[in-house]
Amino acid sequence: MNDDRGLDRDGTIAREGSLSRLRPGFAPVVAAARSRIAEVFGPGRLHSAYVYGSIPRGTATPGVSDLDLLLALREAPTATDRADADAVEAELDASYDQIDGAGILLFGADTLLGALERHDMGFFVACLCTPLLGDDLAALLPRYRPTSLLARETNGDLCLALPRWRERAAGATTDAERRVLSRGVARRIVRTGFTLVMPRWGGWTSDLAESAELFARYHPHLPERAEQMRLAARTGRAPSADSAVLAMLVGDLAPWLAAEHIAVHGEKAPRP
Repeated sequence: MNDDRGLDRDGTIAREGSLSRLRPGFAPVVAAARSRIAEVFGPGRLHSAYVYGSIPRGTATPGVSDLDLLLALREAPTATDRADADAVEAELDASYDQIDGAGILLFGADTLLGALERHDMGFFVACLCTPLLGDDLAALLPRYRPTSLLARETNGDLCLALPRWRERAAGATTDAERRVLSRGVARRIVRTGFTLVMPRWGGWTSDLAESAELFARYHPHLPERAEQMRLAARTGRAPSADSAVLAMLVGDLAPWLAAEHIAVHGEKAPRP
């Protein structure tokens, strides 16, 4: 397991991505995204744009990885903004075989800078997003440390996802539906499992396999949960259509983890 704890020299969490880390083939995709976002949204609507995930981390796999983008708008997103973002997503997905889909998150810049999101989406922008356009909001956000507060505000609301996951799992009738759901559920579970132990480890990682191993390291008394977490990490990278895997994730591991995370770090501050 990598001993790099993802920290700067001062002990704060380092920004994990960089455009200098793009693997061959992904630079044209990112350049096209930058160009289309600037053209469609323009400086009047767009404050800044970011790319996040495996592409700026330099771990993307051609034809498998998706393109993840976040736009900070000058005003709260409208239905028109969402429709324009959907159109850009579809265009990029259709134009580049290197990616398996594109996704754009929309937020108002004031929301990302606000106190309620300071240790959730603010942290996400400052540490997990790589700037593409505009003035980087990270300059207006604090430096973050791997604290219990950060664990709570990033993943202390897993319990809220459970009813929706159960409903989707019950209604999933095709392998494709089960794969999509298992991937999203597994990734969320592993990230929550990591933040459960993050303050004790004292660092940050977005790597699913490393996250699962760190969870296992701090739960030697729960070998079955550790193996479930490893399976979740594998499922997050290679989605499964196995209904038994999905049932385990949604019906067993996630409810246990949600309760454990709240017991250790507390519940995330409620949103309006």
